[in-house]
Amino acid sequence: MSVARDVAGAEWTRSSHCSGTGGECVEVADNIPGTVPIRDSKRPATHITVPPTAWAAFTTALRRAPLHT
Repeated sequence: MSVARDVAGAEWTRSSHCSGTGGECVEVADNIPGTVPIRDSKRPATHITVPPTAWAAFTTALRRAPLHT
């Protein structure tokens, strides 16, 4: 994981589970080659980046996990 990667030009997308009120939303950009930037919508100036393989493993695990409400 890295916090220093330049993500200028990132096209951020919010999680489909976002409340829509602008708070507590995870945003991801998938248009930066070789990395997946992730940020909290409340702190858009701060982000982390992960390799695409790590992001794919994470999202696959989320899809397989039982839903909790």
